Amino acid sequence: MPNVLEAIKLSADYLQKYNIESPRLNAELLLAEILNCKRFDLYLIYDKPLSNDEIIKYREFLKRRSNREPLQYIVGHLEFYGYKYFVNPSVLIPRPETELLVESVLKCYTVNDEIRIMDIGVGSGNISISLLKNLPCSAVVGIDVSDEALPVAYKNAVENHVSDKLELIKFDILQDDYKTLGKFDLIISNPPYISQEDFNNLEPELKVYEPAISLTDYANGYSFYKRIIDISEGLLNPQGKLFFEIGKGQHEIVKGMMLQNGFKGITVVKDYSQTDRIIYGEI
Repeated sequence: MPNVLEAIKLSADYLQKYNIESPRLNAELLLAEILNCKRFDLYLIYDKPLSNDEIIKYREFLKRRSNREPLQYIVGHLEFYGYKYFVNPSVLIPRPETELLVESVLKCYTVNDEIRIMDIGVGSGNISISLLKNLPCSAVVGIDVSDEALPVAYKNAVENHVSDKLELIKFDILQDDYKTLGKFDLIISNPPYISQEDFNNLEPELKVYEPAISLTDYANGYSFYKRIIDISEGLLNPQGKLFFEIGKGQHEIVKGMMLQNGFKGITVVKDYSQTDRIIYGEI
Protein backbone atom coordinates (compact mmCIF):
# COMPACT_ATOMS: atom_id res chain seq x y z
CA MET A 1 0.00 0.00 0.00
CA PRO A 2 1.35 3.49 -0.83
CA ASN A 3 1.92 5.86 2.04
CA VAL A 4 0.55 9.41 2.16
CA LEU A 5 3.53 11.04 0.48
CA GLU A 6 3.69 8.45 -2.31
CA ALA A 7 -0.04 8.74 -2.91
CA ILE A 8 0.16 12.52 -3.22
CA LYS A 9 3.00 12.37 -5.73
CA LEU A 10 1.31 9.72 -7.88
CA SER A 11 -1.99 11.58 -7.79
CA ALA A 12 -0.45 14.94 -8.65
CA ASP A 13 1.26 13.36 -11.68
CA TYR A 14 -2.08 11.81 -12.70
CA LEU A 15 -3.98 15.11 -12.46
CA GLN A 16 -1.26 16.94 -14.35
CA LYS A 17 -1.86 14.68 -17.34
CA TYR A 18 -5.42 16.01 -17.45
CA ASN A 19 -4.27 19.64 -17.33
CA ILE A 20 -5.71 20.24 -13.88
CA GLU A 21 -4.48 23.56 -12.52
CA SER A 22 -2.37 23.17 -9.34
CA PRO A 23 -2.41 19.36 -9.49
CA ARG A 24 -0.45 18.79 -6.27
CA LEU A 25 -2.68 21.13 -4.30
CA ASN A 26 -5.74 19.29 -5.64
CA ALA A 27 -4.20 15.94 -4.74
CA GLU A 28 -3.46 17.13 -1.21
CA LEU A 29 -6.91 18.59 -0.60
CA LEU A 30 -8.69 15.49 -1.86
CA LEU A 31 -6.59 13.21 0.32
CA ALA A 32 -7.00 15.46 3.35
CA GLU A 33 -10.77 15.16 2.96
CA ILE A 34 -10.57 11.37 2.92
CA LEU A 35 -8.24 11.26 5.93
CA ASN A 36 -10.31 13.90 7.75
CA CYS A 37 -7.37 16.15 8.46
CA LYS A 38 -5.97 19.52 7.48
CA ARG A 39 -3.94 19.69 4.28
CA PHE A 40 -0.73 20.61 6.12
CA ASP A 41 -1.25 17.75 8.56
CA LEU A 42 -0.67 15.31 5.71
CA TYR A 43 3.05 15.96 6.05
CA LEU A 44 2.96 15.00 9.73
CA ILE A 45 1.70 11.56 8.72
CA TYR A 46 3.60 11.34 5.43
CA ASP A 47 4.69 7.73 6.00
CA LYS A 48 1.24 6.42 7.00
CA PRO A 49 0.10 3.64 4.61
CA LEU A 50 -3.33 4.17 3.08
CA SER A 51 -5.95 1.51 3.71
CA ASN A 52 -7.65 -0.26 0.85
CA ASP A 53 -10.87 1.68 1.47
CA GLU A 54 -8.98 4.98 1.47
CA ILE A 55 -7.29 4.09 -1.82
CA ILE A 56 -10.64 3.22 -3.43
CA LYS A 57 -12.17 6.51 -2.27
CA TYR A 58 -9.12 8.49 -3.37
CA ARG A 59 -9.24 6.94 -6.85
CA GLU A 60 -12.91 7.85 -7.12
CA PHE A 61 -12.19 11.46 -6.16
CA LEU A 62 -9.26 11.67 -8.58
CA LYS A 63 -11.34 10.29 -11.43
CA ARG A 64 -14.03 12.89 -10.82
CA ARG A 65 -11.44 15.67 -10.71
CA SER A 66 -9.78 14.43 -13.89
CA ASN A 67 -13.20 14.83 -15.55
CA ARG A 68 -12.97 18.49 -14.51
CA GLU A 69 -15.60 18.29 -11.78
CA PRO A 70 -14.79 21.12 -9.34
CA LEU A 71 -12.93 20.05 -6.23
CA GLN A 72 -15.45 21.86 -4.02
CA TYR A 73 -18.32 19.72 -5.32
CA ILE A 74 -16.28 16.56 -4.81
CA VAL A 75 -15.53 17.29 -1.15
CA GLY A 76 -18.89 19.00 -0.65
CA HIS A 77 -17.78 22.08 1.24
CA LEU A 78 -15.44 25.06 1.33
CA GLU A 79 -14.42 27.96 3.53
CA PHE A 80 -15.60 31.49 2.75
CA TYR A 81 -14.80 34.53 4.88
CA GLY A 82 -13.73 32.21 7.68
CA TYR A 83 -16.93 30.14 7.76
CA LYS A 84 -17.65 26.68 6.43
CA TYR A 85 -20.26 26.25 3.67
CA PHE A 86 -21.86 23.18 2.19
CA VAL A 87 -22.01 23.30 -1.62
CA ASN A 88 -23.36 21.08 -4.37
CA PRO A 89 -24.05 21.56 -8.11
CA SER A 90 -27.27 23.45 -7.29
CA VAL A 91 -25.26 26.50 -6.24
CA LEU A 92 -22.38 28.55 -7.57
CA ILE A 93 -19.09 27.88 -5.82
CA PRO A 94 -18.22 30.98 -3.75
CA ARG A 95 -15.05 32.69 -4.98
CA PRO A 96 -12.36 34.44 -2.96
CA GLU A 97 -13.14 37.63 -4.91
CA THR A 98 -16.62 37.70 -3.40
CA GLU A 99 -15.08 37.97 0.07
CA LEU A 100 -14.16 41.49 -1.04
CA LEU A 101 -17.87 42.21 -1.55
CA VAL A 102 -18.58 41.22 2.07
CA GLU A 103 -15.57 43.15 3.30
CA SER A 104 -16.66 46.29 1.42
CA VAL A 105 -20.09 46.19 3.04
CA LEU A 106 -18.69 45.67 6.52
CA LYS A 107 -16.49 48.76 6.17
CA CYS A 108 -19.67 50.84 5.87
CA TYR A 109 -21.39 49.55 9.02
CA THR A 110 -20.64 48.81 12.66
CA VAL A 111 -21.33 45.65 14.62
CA ASN A 112 -24.28 47.29 16.42
CA ASP A 113 -26.06 48.57 13.31
CA GLU A 114 -29.57 47.21 12.84
CA ILE A 115 -30.14 47.06 9.11
CA ARG A 116 -32.47 45.12 6.84
CA ILE A 117 -30.56 43.54 3.97
CA MET A 118 -31.64 41.96 0.70
CA ASP A 119 -29.34 39.43 -0.96
CA ILE A 120 -30.38 38.98 -4.58
CA GLY A 121 -29.31 35.56 -5.84
CA VAL A 122 -28.62 34.09 -2.41
CA GLY A 123 -27.19 30.81 -3.75
CA SER A 124 -25.38 28.92 -1.00
CA GLY A 125 -26.06 31.79 1.41
CA ASN A 126 -22.38 32.66 1.73
CA ILE A 127 -22.85 36.43 1.41
CA SER A 128 -25.92 36.65 3.65
CA ILE A 129 -24.49 34.42 6.36
CA SER A 130 -21.09 36.12 6.38
CA LEU A 131 -22.83 39.48 6.83
CA LEU A 132 -25.08 38.17 9.61
CA LYS A 133 -22.11 36.71 11.48
CA ASN A 134 -20.53 40.16 11.49
CA LEU A 135 -23.68 42.30 11.78
CA PRO A 136 -25.57 40.29 14.44
CA CYS A 137 -28.27 42.93 14.99
CA SER A 138 -29.31 42.82 11.34
CA ALA A 139 -31.66 40.64 9.29
CA VAL A 140 -31.45 39.39 5.70
CA VAL A 141 -34.00 38.44 3.09
CA GLY A 142 -32.30 36.13 0.60
CA ILE A 143 -34.04 35.57 -2.72
CA ASP A 144 -33.27 33.12 -5.49
CA VAL A 145 -35.12 31.81 -8.52
CA SER A 146 -33.75 28.30 -7.97
CA ASP A 147 -35.79 25.78 -5.97
CA GLU A 148 -32.62 23.72 -5.51
CA ALA A 149 -30.47 26.55 -4.14
CA LEU A 150 -32.72 27.60 -1.25
CA PRO A 151 -32.34 24.35 0.77
CA VAL A 152 -28.56 24.69 0.49
CA ALA A 153 -28.71 28.24 1.85
CA TYR A 154 -30.98 27.10 4.68
CA LYS A 155 -28.66 24.26 5.63
CA ASN A 156 -25.71 26.66 5.75
CA ALA A 157 -27.70 29.14 7.83
CA VAL A 158 -28.53 26.41 10.33
CA GLU A 159 -24.94 25.17 10.46
CA ASN A 160 -23.71 28.73 11.05
CA HIS A 161 -26.43 29.51 13.63
CA VAL A 162 -28.13 32.40 11.81
CA SER A 163 -31.25 30.71 10.44
CA ASP A 164 -33.48 32.87 12.67
CA LYS A 165 -32.18 36.00 10.95
CA LEU A 166 -32.24 34.81 7.33
CA GLU A 167 -35.55 34.66 5.49
CA LEU A 168 -35.33 32.72 2.23
CA ILE A 169 -37.80 33.35 -0.60
CA LYS A 170 -38.11 31.88 -4.07
CA PHE A 171 -38.31 34.97 -6.25
CA ASP A 172 -37.50 35.95 -9.83
CA ILE A 173 -36.07 39.45 -9.61
CA LEU A 174 -36.44 39.92 -13.38
CA GLN A 175 -40.17 39.23 -13.45
CA ASP A 176 -41.85 39.04 -10.04
CA ASP A 177 -43.41 42.01 -8.25
CA TYR A 178 -40.62 43.52 -6.18
CA LYS A 179 -43.11 45.64 -4.20
CA THR A 180 -44.07 42.55 -2.20
CA LEU A 181 -40.60 42.40 -0.67
CA GLY A 182 -40.73 45.58 1.41
CA LYS A 183 -38.00 48.10 2.07
CA PHE A 184 -34.31 47.60 2.83
CA ASP A 185 -31.32 49.56 4.07
CA LEU A 186 -28.92 47.55 1.91
CA ILE A 187 -29.20 45.55 -1.29
CA ILE A 188 -26.31 43.29 -2.17
CA SER A 189 -25.89 41.04 -5.18
CA ASN A 190 -23.36 38.97 -7.04
CA PRO A 191 -25.63 38.49 -10.08
CA PRO A 192 -25.06 36.43 -13.22
CA TYR A 193 -22.76 38.72 -15.22
CA ILE A 194 -21.15 36.49 -17.84
CA SER A 195 -22.48 37.11 -21.33
CA GLN A 196 -23.74 34.20 -23.40
CA GLU A 197 -20.77 34.60 -25.74
CA ASP A 198 -18.25 34.45 -22.90
CA PHE A 199 -20.10 31.56 -21.25
CA ASN A 200 -19.51 29.41 -24.31
CA ASN A 201 -15.75 29.83 -23.83
CA LEU A 202 -15.57 28.99 -20.14
CA GLU A 203 -13.51 26.16 -18.67
CA PRO A 204 -15.41 22.86 -18.21
CA GLU A 205 -15.44 23.27 -14.42
CA LEU A 206 -17.77 26.25 -14.88
CA LYS A 207 -19.57 25.53 -18.14
CA VAL A 208 -20.34 21.87 -17.46
CA TYR A 209 -20.68 21.62 -13.69
CA GLU A 210 -21.71 24.94 -12.16
CA PRO A 211 -25.33 26.14 -12.58
CA ALA A 212 -25.54 28.24 -15.74
CA ILE A 213 -28.42 30.20 -14.24
CA SER A 214 -25.97 31.57 -11.65
CA LEU A 215 -23.32 32.51 -14.20
CA THR A 216 -24.97 34.01 -17.28
CA ASP A 217 -28.03 36.10 -18.04
CA TYR A 218 -28.15 34.49 -21.51
CA ALA A 219 -27.69 37.96 -22.99
CA ASN A 220 -25.02 40.64 -22.69
CA GLY A 221 -24.19 40.24 -18.99
CA TYR A 222 -25.99 43.38 -17.82
CA SER A 223 -29.64 42.27 -17.53
CA PHE A 224 -29.59 41.80 -13.77
CA TYR A 225 -27.68 45.01 -13.09
CA LYS A 226 -30.18 47.02 -15.12
CA ARG A 227 -33.22 45.46 -13.48
CA ILE A 228 -31.90 45.76 -9.92
CA ILE A 229 -30.75 49.34 -10.41
CA ASP A 230 -34.05 50.33 -12.06
CA ILE A 231 -36.14 49.03 -9.13
CA SER A 232 -33.74 49.92 -6.34
CA GLU A 233 -35.40 53.24 -5.52
CA GLY A 234 -38.58 51.32 -4.75
CA LEU A 235 -36.71 48.84 -2.54
CA LEU A 236 -34.28 51.04 -0.62
CA ASN A 237 -34.95 53.25 2.36
CA PRO A 238 -33.53 56.82 2.27
CA GLN A 239 -29.71 56.68 2.28
CA GLY A 240 -29.97 53.00 1.38
CA LYS A 241 -26.95 51.40 -0.26
CA LEU A 242 -26.56 49.09 -3.26
CA PHE A 243 -23.52 46.81 -3.58
CA PHE A 244 -22.61 44.67 -6.60
CA GLU A 245 -19.86 42.33 -7.60
CA ILE A 246 -18.99 43.03 -11.24
CA GLY A 247 -17.07 41.31 -14.00
CA LYS A 248 -13.91 42.56 -15.64
CA GLY A 249 -14.53 45.68 -17.74
CA GLN A 250 -18.11 46.20 -16.53
CA HIS A 251 -17.64 49.03 -14.05
CA GLU A 252 -18.19 51.95 -16.43
CA ILE A 253 -21.52 50.69 -17.78
CA VAL A 254 -22.81 49.71 -14.34
CA LYS A 255 -21.67 53.04 -12.91
CA GLY A 256 -23.52 54.84 -15.70
CA MET A 257 -26.71 52.95 -14.89
CA MET A 258 -26.39 53.87 -11.22
CA LEU A 259 -25.80 57.55 -12.00
CA GLN A 260 -28.86 57.64 -14.26
CA ASN A 261 -30.93 56.29 -11.39
CA GLY A 262 -29.81 58.88 -8.87
CA PHE A 263 -27.11 57.02 -6.98
CA LYS A 264 -24.36 59.12 -5.43
CA GLY A 265 -21.02 58.46 -3.80
CA ILE A 266 -20.40 55.67 -6.27
CA THR A 267 -17.23 53.77 -5.38
CA VAL A 268 -15.36 51.09 -7.31
CA VAL A 269 -13.10 48.64 -5.44
CA LYS A 270 -10.33 46.67 -7.10
CA ASP A 271 -9.59 43.05 -6.26
CA TYR A 272 -6.14 41.64 -5.52
CA SER A 273 -5.33 41.37 -9.23
CA GLN A 274 -6.20 45.07 -9.64
CA THR A 275 -9.42 44.28 -11.53
CA ASP A 276 -12.44 46.49 -10.79
CA ARG A 277 -14.54 44.00 -8.84
CA ILE A 278 -16.98 45.80 -6.47
CA ILE A 279 -19.17 48.82 -7.09
CA TYR A 280 -21.50 50.50 -4.63
CA GLY A 281 -23.43 53.70 -4.08
CA GLU A 282 -26.17 55.35 -2.03
CA ILE A 283 -29.63 56.35 -3.15
